[in-house]
Amino acid sequence: MSAPQKSANKPSGSQPIYIGPAGWSYPDWKRILYPEPRPKGFHEATFLAEFFNTIEINTSFYHPMQPAHAEQWIERVAANPKFLFTAKLWRNFTHDDSTTAAAVALVRAGFDILQNAQRLGAMLLQFPFSFHHTPETMKRLTVLLDQFHDYPLVVEVRHSSWAKKEFYDFLHQRRVGFCNIDQPVIGRSIVPSERVTSPIGYVRLHGRRYDTWFSDDPDSPPSERYNYLYSAAELEPWAKRIEHVAETADKTFVVTNNHFQAKGIVNALELMNLLSGQKVKVPEPLRSHYPQLESIADAPAKEPTLFPLLPKQ
Repeated sequence: MSAPQKSANKPSGSQPIYIGPAGWSYPDWKRILYPEPRPKGFHEATFLAEFFNTIEINTSFYHPMQPAHAEQWIERVAANPKFLFTAKLWRNFTHDDSTTAAAVALVRAGFDILQNAQRLGAMLLQFPFSFHHTPETMKRLTVLLDQFHDYPLVVEVRHSSWAKKEFYDFLHQRRVGFCNIDQPVIGRSIVPSERVTSPIGYVRLHGRRYDTWFSDDPDSPPSERYNYLYSAAELEPWAKRIEHVAETADKTFVVTNNHFQAKGIVNALELMNLLSGQKVKVPEPLRSHYPQLESIADAPAKEPTLFPLLPKQ
């Protein structure tokens, strides 16, 4: 069975697109994105939910999501009824090949809170560049998909050995999404795409820092990999790809992972403007650091801006 093609009978722009950043807690976002001093009771997720309809949870990649934290985050975004989280699977599964029953239970404890509250848009299985398509890695991936089959799953691979019809068909048969990524295309890096293999469309923009993407330089901080601001000319082809993905998918998630100095926030707002053709609500601290946002900024609103955002017709 082949992967689904774009349907000419499905009207363009009929399904929601959820746009937002990867994570919310970065030291370099202080005074650039978040107000200082922070008001009493301030929380980053609550603040971002005024401007975006999704955030990709990063902490679940480094350790299992705590159920209490998941419950708190649900409360933090309660003012935005359209908001959905996505979250990465713990790296012990995707990078260290841990598949024990105890590890699965730890992961499920947090994800079940989001799922049961209908706030989980997708679980992202993000694999490293070193994860190549082989019979062994296909077996490993199959085990993971079986272990977490009851969640809305999306797979991100970065090596071009995965760019083959048999893999896309495999995902489609299992109703697992494929993550279309923008990354520095070096050697056998997978190239930009607009693939849909399940009801969930997914796009992640990592930036294009060719000089630091595979760097082992101890003097280069990890954040430098994501220190990249997309230009309007670089975003426009992605806006077209996202529109094409949304023609087929029931829900489409677009995550900006170029997080250094809130550059992913800037690009997420610019994508929202490109896709909707409308001005967008812009955080006030961000305007002074990125004056180019003035041309797309709406007047400050008293009420939070609620989505989903639909592409322009």
